[in-house]
Amino acid sequence: MRIGVPKEIKDQEGRVGLTPAVIQELVALDHEVFVETGAGEASGFADQLYEQSGATMVDTESAWDTDLVVKVKEPLPQEYPFLQRQSVFTFFHLAGVDPGLTAALLNNGTTAIAYEALEDDSGGLPLLAPMSAIAGNMATLMGAYYLAEFNAGKGVLLGAVLGQKQGRVLVVGDGIVGTHAASVASAMGAEVVVAGISEDRMRMLKRTMLPQADFILSNEANLSCHVAEADLVVGAVLCRNARAPKVITEQMIKTLSQGSVVVDVSIDQGGCIETSMPTTHSQPVFSKHGVVHYCVSNMPGAYPRTSTLALVAATLPYVAKIAANKGSKDFDFDPGVAKAVLTCQGKLTNESVAQALGLMADYQAIEAL
Repeated sequence: MRIGVPKEIKDQEGRVGLTPAVIQELVALDHEVFVETGAGEASGFADQLYEQSGATMVDTESAWDTDLVVKVKEPLPQEYPFLQRQSVFTFFHLAGVDPGLTAALLNNGTTAIAYEALEDDSGGLPLLAPMSAIAGNMATLMGAYYLAEFNAGKGVLLGAVLGQKQGRVLVVGDGIVGTHAASVASAMGAEVVVAGISEDRMRMLKRTMLPQADFILSNEANLSCHVAEADLVVGAVLCRNARAPKVITEQMIKTLSQGSVVVDVSIDQGGCIETSMPTTHSQPVFSKHGVVHYCVSNMPGAYPRTSTLALVAATLPYVAKIAANKGSKDFDFDPGVAKAVLTCQGKLTNESVAQALGLMADYQAIEAL
């Protein structure tokens, strides 16, 4: 099979879809791999390493003109002309990005296979998990940085000083993002409150991972109270294949003191904070009601080496499986991969995504195609 690896063009996105070591494995399985020149440089993988692995270095168009394109982030408008009837394996987050991408995928008959929707045998999200962990770690670190007075923050340090906890952190969501954000904040020495929806899970986290944190049920009354007291609010809400609900309202944001910080990790799916809007690594923050908002939609791209190695380790088995089946469009070789197919043959094939986009007229179950 012909596999292409384009260079990412999202703002300061240094990750790459495949590493030289992985490509060497794919080439050994008789697949041809075409890597765009410079695709891996920001992650520390020079073109020479790709060539030594058996890849062919090509231009942008040639990397896209393959049977299977392996990326990291969703295609941007500049890349829409390259979409055709190939398969594209990457993060899409269609419910939270430009609707023009969905239209381009449908109009060109592209098979979109989404990292964030792929499930393992237990129903977990193995490709989303490593990036969620990195984003969760970053959320607290970025929040702490922008709380500094020279960043227009309120000047509160997250961290114990001579044994006395400093700073209050509210983490909304108790999944992978939330637990990593809370773990970092707790380790720094801040007072940490985690809002979740499952009492059983919260009890488990208190017992195992976050013994120093406090837990509350995520409802409007509890959030209104704890948002007002927080120095840093981390939004970490996930609704699979749908837009994130706005659990932190604008009115709640208005109750935060001047210079407080919010980090909305859910921004890929539209954001869970009502005042959020996507930002970039070049311009990561904006102020609303005196509150600093950090809403970068590709947070792990700030640490491309770590992120690439973690992501590619997770994606390799699925890339190999898709390639071994020569891009078969029935996907009966893996039910978890089939759940990740968002578009195929000009149809939306994921019902949750179709509902989120209001495009049920374009929906058809993958089994029926």
